[in-house]
Amino acid sequence: MPRYVAIIPAAGSGSRMQTEMPKQYALLAGKPLLQHAVHTLCAHARIEQVFIVLSPDDRRFNTLDWSACGSKLRALYCGGETRAASVFNGLLAANDAIDAADWVLVHDAARPCLQATDIDRLIAEIGDSETGGLLAVPVADTLKRANAGGEVLQTETRDHLWRAQTPQMFRYRVLIEALRRADIAAVTDESSAVEQTGAKPKLVAGSAGNFKVTYPEDLALAELILKERG
Repeated sequence: MPRYVAIIPAAGSGSRMQTEMPKQYALLAGKPLLQHAVHTLCAHARIEQVFIVLSPDDRRFNTLDWSACGSKLRALYCGGETRAASVFNGLLAANDAIDAADWVLVHDAARPCLQATDIDRLIAEIGDSETGGLLAVPVADTLKRANAGGEVLQTETRDHLWRAQTPQMFRYRVLIEALRRADIAAVTDESSAVEQTGAKPKLVAGSAGNFKVTYPEDLALAELILKERG
């Protein structure tokens, strides 16, 4: 039976957070941002291993307490200049621990409000697909297309538009080959790399709370969500 493993690319600097330390180590509800997602993935019964892809010069990770993760957690110091490069390097580094048909769940380090129910729904709805899919939420806001001067050119239809989330889940062989062949400049997430092969990843309804912490004010919202959940 195929197994489930997770990869978290965490080699970036998070420049839009305007902090001295990398975003993944910013404090959220008393612990680094990164730990929230890692603990959720490590605690999930279906996930056998969690790999974190770090910058080769990361010195913060080993100063944190990861004992709650037990033997599930493994750090890989092979992060690249882009998210796609980090994920690809991580897949190569973990090759001996993952079979071709195993499922790889790639999750953003900066999505701390992921819940076990999100993972359950993703696994259940993807089923035994040969490709995979991703969590996403339908676009609800009105969309405007602007010119270079910041003026509205037109209102865009939001029909059939979704906001991609993570985890994004694909067979190991599908994902690593997609990243190997992809136009990296056009890869903004794992699904976009798989789409370049002609495959059609499945969209699985996610939850609004599973948002990405990008700006300083996002930390306050994430903390409120976590506190409400206890």
